[in-house]
Amino acid sequence: MSLPNLYTLVDAAKFILSEIAKHPDFLTLEYYPDLTVGDAQTALSYLKQELEDNQQPSIVPKISTNNK
Repeated sequence: MSLPNLYTLVDAAKFILSEIAKHPDFLTLEYYPDLTVGDAQTALSYLKQELEDNQQPSIVPKISTNNK
């Protein structure tokens, strides 16, 4: 069984965090942790940038430059 690539997992995690941050149940909580959902989103953005900077073909999907 092959694992999903890391780049895809980071994108999925960023999407899930954004959904959590705007969920009505989350918004009604009186929850004030030391680290926030925004901190987690920032950490994932840094990880994604690091993956892009390293451009390991098995991690970062190729983007087509052909405009048809």
